[in-house]
Amino acid sequence: MSNIVKLKVSIPKKKDNVKIARTRRQRGYHWEDTLVKRFNALDGWKGFRLGSPSVALPDILAVSTKNSTIFTIEAKSGTTNSLVVPYDQIIRCLKWVDNFELYQTREVIFAFKFLSKKRIGLGEYEKRELREYYKIWDRTKQITDFACNYDGTTHSIIEAKRQRLDLRDYTMPFVSKNIKTMQEF
Repeated sequence: MSNIVKLKVSIPKKKDNVKIARTRRQRGYHWEDTLVKRFNALDGWKGFRLGSPSVALPDILAVSTKNSTIFTIEAKSGTTNSLVVPYDQIIRCLKWVDNFELYQTREVIFAFKFLSKKRIGLGEYEKRELREYYKIWDRTKQITDFACNYDGTTHSIIEAKRQRLDLRDYTMPFVSKNIKTMQEF
C-alpha cells in the first residue's frame, strides 16, 4: 500500500480563457449587429458591418445619401465601468470618412453600450441600468487612447494617466430607450 495522496491543484484551464474571449467577441458582434439593424430600419439610411478587427476597418459604416451623411462607427460593449478605444481605431475611422468628400456630413461616432450587469469578480456580476452613449470625435483633440465611463464622461489616456476629454454626445437618427446623455446627470 502506498501513502501517496493526490492533491487537486486548481489551474485556470485554457478552455476557460477561450470561452471568455468568445463571449467578449459575441457581445461586440451583437452590439454591432443591433446598430446596423437600427440604421437599416430607418428610411434613407443604410448600415454595414465591415468585418473583423483584423482587417483594419471601422466596425460599422452608416450612410444616408438623402441627408448627404456618412458615419464610421466604433462600437464598444462590456460589463466594466470603463470602455477603451485605442488610438489606431480613431485614426482608421478618420481616414475612412475623409475619403468620402462627396458627403457634406462626415463624422466618426463611438457607440458605447454598458450592459445591465456589472462584472465585480471572476464570473460574478451585479445588476445595474443598461446605458448607451454616442460620442462624436472632436477633430481638434489630440488622438490618443480614450475611455468612456459608465456615467458618460470621457478621458484620454496618455502614458497610463487619465485626463478629462470632453466629447459631445451625438443624437443618433434612431430611437432607443437606453440612450443616455451627459445632460441627464
